[in-house]
Amino acid sequence: MAIPVLTPDQLDTQASQLHDTQAWQSIVSGWEFTAPEPGPPPAPASTPAPAPAPGRQPSDWRSLLSVPVDQLVDDALRTLPAAPPAERPLPGRLGAVLPDRVHAWRRVGQGDLRSSVHLGYARQILAEWGWQNTPYRLRNARGARCVCGALLTAHRLGYGSPTTVNRAGAWLITELRSQGWPGLIGPWNRAPGRTAADALALVDAAARRAAAAGH
Repeated sequence: MAIPVLTPDQLDTQASQLHDTQAWQSIVSGWEFTAPEPGPPPAPASTPAPAPAPGRQPSDWRSLLSVPVDQLVDDALRTLPAAPPAERPLPGRLGAVLPDRVHAWRRVGQGDLRSSVHLGYARQILAEWGWQNTPYRLRNARGARCVCGALLTAHRLGYGSPTTVNRAGAWLITELRSQGWPGLIGPWNRAPGRTAADALALVDAAARRAAAAGH
C-alpha cells in the first residue's frame, strides 16, 4: 500500500485550504450544534392503560407501556457513548526513530477514524515520542515530532486516512483561529517560546471541538 510522502508544510497548506472552503465554514460555524442530539422524551399517553382487575395479572406487560418497546430500546441506545476503537500501543522509542515506511504493515486491515480520534493518536505520539519545533522538519534525530508531523505519523501508523489527516489539520486551524492565531500550524509550532505543553493543549482543544461536532 502506497504511503503519501506529504511534508508537514504540505499538510499545513492543504488543511488551510480545506479550512477556507465554504463547506468547512458551514461546519465550524455551528460546531456546537452539529453533534447528534438525544431524542425527545416520549409523550405521555393521552389515555392511560386500564388497570388490571384486582387479583388478575395483565396478560402482556407490553400493554402497560405508552410507547413501543423498539422505541424504548432505540432511545436507550442513543444515550450510550460510542464504543472507543480498539487501542494499539505505539511502537517503542526505537520505533520513533525508524523511518515511517517501516510501520506500513500497521495499516493493513485498518478502517478510517473520526477526526477527533485521529487527533487523540497524534497527541499520544507527541506525549510519548516527544515534541519538537525544528523548522521544516517532520521530526528530529530523537524521533520527536512537530504538531503536523504527529498528524502525518499517526496516519502512517494506520490511524486514519489521508482525508482524515486533512480534516484533523483543519480542526487544528479552526482552534487556532478561535485563539486569535491568523497563520498556519507550522509557524505556530515554531514560534519563539512555544512549549510541548502548548502543543498538547492545542491538540486537546481541537479534538474536543471536533468531537463536539460529531467528527
